[in-house]
Amino acid sequence: MLHLLGQGKFRRQRSMSVRERRENGTDTGQAAETAARLLAMVCEVAAELHPQRTDSAITLDSSLDRDLGFDSLGRVEALVRIERAFGVSLPENVFASAETPRDLLRAVFAARGAEDTAIRRDRAEIVIEAPGEIPFGAETLVEVLEWHARVNPDRPHIQLYGDDGLGEVITFCGLMEGAEKVAAGLQAGDLRAGQSVIIMLPTGGDYFFSFFGVLMAGGVPVPIYPPGRPSQIEEHLRRHAGIVANCRGAVLITVPEAKRFGGLLRSQVETLDGVVTVDELTARAGLFVAPKIGANDVAFLQYTSGSTGSPKGVVLTHANLLANIRAMGEAIEVKPRDVFVSWLPLYHDMGLIGAWLGNLHYANLLVIMSPLAFLSKPERWLWAIHRARGTLSAAPNFAFELCLRRIDDNALEGLDLSSWRLALNGAEAINPETMQRFAERFGPYGFGANTMMPVYGLAECSVGLSFPPLGKGPVIDRIQRDVFMKTGRAVEALEDDTRALAMVNCGRPMTGHQIRIIDDAGREVQERREGHLQFRGPSATSGYLRNPRATAELFAGEWLNSGDLAYIAGGDVHISGRTKDIIIRAGRNIYPAEFEDAVGGLEGLQKGNVAVFGINDPATGTERLVVVAETRKRKPDDREALRQAINGLAVDLIGGPPDEVVLAPLRSVLKTSSGKVRRAANRDIYERGLIGKPPSALWWQITRLGLTAAGPQLRRGLSRAGGVLFAASATGLFAVLAPVLWVLMVALPSLAWRWAAPGYGFRLLSRLLGIPVSVHGLENLPQAGSPAVFVSNHSSYLDSWVLTSALPRPIRFLVKAELQDNWMTRIPLRRLEAEFVERFDYGQGIDDARRVTRNLRDGHSPLFFAEGTLTRIPGLQSFQMGAFMTAAEAGAPMVPITIRGTRSILRDGSWFLRSGTITVIIGKTIEPAPLTGQEALWTEAVKLRDKMRREILSQCGEPDLEKEPSLIPDLKQQRPI
Repeated sequence: MLHLLGQGKFRRQRSMSVRERRENGTDTGQAAETAARLLAMVCEVAAELHPQRTDSAITLDSSLDRDLGFDSLGRVEALVRIERAFGVSLPENVFASAETPRDLLRAVFAARGAEDTAIRRDRAEIVIEAPGEIPFGAETLVEVLEWHARVNPDRPHIQLYGDDGLGEVITFCGLMEGAEKVAAGLQAGDLRAGQSVIIMLPTGGDYFFSFFGVLMAGGVPVPIYPPGRPSQIEEHLRRHAGIVANCRGAVLITVPEAKRFGGLLRSQVETLDGVVTVDELTARAGLFVAPKIGANDVAFLQYTSGSTGSPKGVVLTHANLLANIRAMGEAIEVKPRDVFVSWLPLYHDMGLIGAWLGNLHYANLLVIMSPLAFLSKPERWLWAIHRARGTLSAAPNFAFELCLRRIDDNALEGLDLSSWRLALNGAEAINPETMQRFAERFGPYGFGANTMMPVYGLAECSVGLSFPPLGKGPVIDRIQRDVFMKTGRAVEALEDDTRALAMVNCGRPMTGHQIRIIDDAGREVQERREGHLQFRGPSATSGYLRNPRATAELFAGEWLNSGDLAYIAGGDVHISGRTKDIIIRAGRNIYPAEFEDAVGGLEGLQKGNVAVFGINDPATGTERLVVVAETRKRKPDDREALRQAINGLAVDLIGGPPDEVVLAPLRSVLKTSSGKVRRAANRDIYERGLIGKPPSALWWQITRLGLTAAGPQLRRGLSRAGGVLFAASATGLFAVLAPVLWVLMVALPSLAWRWAAPGYGFRLLSRLLGIPVSVHGLENLPQAGSPAVFVSNHSSYLDSWVLTSALPRPIRFLVKAELQDNWMTRIPLRRLEAEFVERFDYGQGIDDARRVTRNLRDGHSPLFFAEGTLTRIPGLQSFQMGAFMTAAEAGAPMVPITIRGTRSILRDGSWFLRSGTITVIIGKTIEPAPLTGQEALWTEAVKLRDKMRREILSQCGEPDLEKEPSLIPDLKQQRPI
């Protein structure tokens, strides 16, 4: 039996000592049988995790990490099988603390004699009243807490969740008082304003008190994750020495068990003065003196790296965090009685900002459990939502997948998820199949079809950046695989295309934030073209702490580089990949270059001949970590020793072993001519099963791989070169035509001729450049001599030229008065009889509006760009009322005109023209109703506006920015007409 379970690759040895059997009060036969069954299950999981391994002995004292290569998901699988086999419920701390199968065996014996700790399924009894006002005027997080402690002192804010009933509840007043004691203790230890304080604590009350205690003392909190097991404390602290040194940490707040290792850090980081516990801080607390804290002061440092090499600490101010929290609250419409249920770690931005600080601002209840509680029993998360009537929760994709794989139907009996309003899925690559299967599996338990919300964000933008509209549910864009891989164009696939790529729609940027997609040359690409995602907004970091090189790479002028590849379709962001080689595994970032360098330093391996990459694993919803290392070792024992050494190093550096270690022959790892590891190419030959093949066959495959890769690169290069040539040609042609057209618009005697000149010029330019221009609905134009008010959307500075070519007779453009200040624009616009309108002088603006109305009654048709401004972001903005008041007052018909395609050809803020197609749609005339009084004037104008906007919106093919205010860019970034 053991041979079958172990696949012939793992052997059991000694089971249980006589002394241990006596200690556990079991007879010899029963204890031996239990040990044998448990070890068999461990062998089974180990064989499934690493089927490629050679014969290796497993004992009760084998290390789960170093010897067996158990990662967090492997531990979960082993614990689930053990609980089912022995009919016990193991404490959640066993997940983290168990070092060997013997520890698991002891836990089984202890659980047999313990009281049943089944997850409670009754509803929580906490009643939360709706808060009054929300502190939108607060400028710092400390002001937010002070406001709630004053206005809502006894309101429950945090509930520490437990299986056995309602856990500890922390009110706003309680949080304030606990934080003040920590702050006073820090000040008693001479903490100075602006100094960094490292927080290495598990989820619990001490963490919340410490974070705000540091802020209130004037310090800067630096959260780092606590060690998973006591045996890892020393390695854990050593690994984080780089972070402590980079932020010049003055104090480390941690658990008592880690204090004795504090000297290790103090010896390596000269700025670190003390290692203390929360109890020690509160015991020495004296008089607390509140320092002055401003909106632009640093609120905390979020480290995105630092295991080895150069750490990257994202600097986030109070203003950054509050802007992000408020924008996210608007995007998901946070309600007064929302309850947020979370297991997310508090050292991660999604758990710290998205879960805790966001709910702090909106005075919502946060029901929180430790990450270990979720990982050991994923059903705890769902039952916590059931019991607390949770409305909001968030998690990386792997968590939803874990629920699908690890929760039995019998653990769901009576579960009610109908209160769950939004399940935000983000922080790592989102799997469309996971979202669909989760909705199908838990739909019968009340999980709504539109509850799942895929979102996008990153630490450099605090946490959140783009959200889809509420009620829309997950939207998947199916695109043609070959076209996308070869050209970067996201062409929609047919329904029966079984090879289509599924791209998740992550919505649009939040209020005040912007996203753009650029090519390698830094130029913004058209819609449905893959490129590099850049962003900007009030949540964006100012850079990385004391890391000028990384900060310089982050910024491109006023834009920030996300490191992600994406495309935009219909204004929505679709993330397609990463330019940075970060591997996201179970929610944790792993940086291949750092790990490769460390592995290459092991005896028997060589630096530069190691490749580390991630492989998407649909079965787990996260990425598998693969290490390919060249070695001359051939003996099985030597190779097994190398694998164990790599596993041990991985545990020390990244907190867990890789999913697979491939020991390859020399010259197997592909590199560039300059010696850099080609991770994508190595991933490809790994997936093709070519690693370790005979040299001749391998070289042949490598050659084919190189030729295959050269094709798409050549096509992309030619495409980029073609874009540059097209733009240069367009600029040259326009430079030649513009002076001629200017002279014609000024010199021609007839208005009809002057109107026709730019129209003919634009048609000639579009034909020479191969830009098709089609006009539909000319039959809807009023008869010649019948004045009307024309209204158009506005996407680009090309729109005026397009309209002169599309409309067969002159109309009067309304243009900003500032254009009169330059004779180059004033003269031709006057010759076209444009109406100059003042935008800043209110009185003059009223006079100008009256003049336009008089001219309309005299037979002159005005054209309004009703949005009043143009932006680079796709979408129809709100319409201003001027055009509709004019039409209603004069009783003139209105003609809707929709322009499509110009935004992609020439975006706002750029003079780089691209190829594309232009369509002009002239809608049917809309007649105003007769007026019965001055009050009816406004009412009729509003009706006209709504009708015209509905018509243009239905034709423009862009999202409605009026219904989705989070899409409207910052007015400071807009360019008025």
